[in-house]
Amino acid sequence: MRTEKEMMAVIFDVANKDERIRAVTLEGSRTNPNAPKDMFQDYDISFLVTEMDSFIRNPDWIDVFGERIIMQTPEAMAMFPPDLGRRFSYMMQFTDGTRIDLTLIPLDERMEYCKEDKLLIVLLDKDGCLPEIAPPTDEDYWVKRPSAEFFADCCNEFWWVSTYVAKGLWRRELLFAQDHLNNYVRPMLLKMIEWQVGIQTDFSVSIGKNGKYLEKRLSAQSWQRLLSTYADGSYDGMWRALFAAGELFRDTAKFVGEHLQYEYPEQDDRRVTEYLKLVQSLPSDATRIYPS
Repeated sequence: MRTEKEMMAVIFDVANKDERIRAVTLEGSRTNPNAPKDMFQDYDISFLVTEMDSFIRNPDWIDVFGERIIMQTPEAMAMFPPDLGRRFSYMMQFTDGTRIDLTLIPLDERMEYCKEDKLLIVLLDKDGCLPEIAPPTDEDYWVKRPSAEFFADCCNEFWWVSTYVAKGLWRRELLFAQDHLNNYVRPMLLKMIEWQVGIQTDFSVSIGKNGKYLEKRLSAQSWQRLLSTYADGSYDGMWRALFAAGELFRDTAKFVGEHLQYEYPEQDDRRVTEYLKLVQSLPSDATRIYPS
């Protein structure tokens, strides 16, 4: 596996030899002083270039970076619409274990680009065309204090969509239920836990992409409670996960509400929880949710 020094030597060599490349930057976890270092860290590299077309027309130009296991070019894919505007990226996993996420950026976007992320280091600026960049910081990714409206909406979404999960479980539509638990209910639970961490740290830390640093911020007991909300492939397991999520959300939201002086919707919680238990108890041939 190539060392960071070796990888940087390749990147600099490519950039210095190509007159189209006027500046090179590094972003992401390798510039983040608070990110743990390991062998899986990507090299998030950007080349600021005078023109794009010649690069894109000749896809073989990236072979100089090494033998690849696989590559993805998101802006050239039909299934996933591009969202980088005029920019173009090459995400490359190499056979030696290293990975580069390389983005080409039109040089005339340099001022806008340099304001987009505070985790940015300039590696090369041939013409001195980039603005002065402050030392990298992850403060843009710190947990943000929620407004009362955000708190209320989070609570409402959690309890509202929980009823969809119950409906799917009674209908024996496991994928429907799993989808609503994992894609709608869970994000609200994680958001509430994120706010709890924010309160406990004076809103001065990041929990990382997809909450990857969350385990380090929770007690062992709280972490196990969170893990209990992840269901197995059974209907009984799904019901257990749903109720475990409700209990953890309730406790966490009350903590957040008390500290931020926001009102927790006790009535929504009570009514929905009773409804979930009722749906769980319904026989498979039921024709009414409530008895007449």
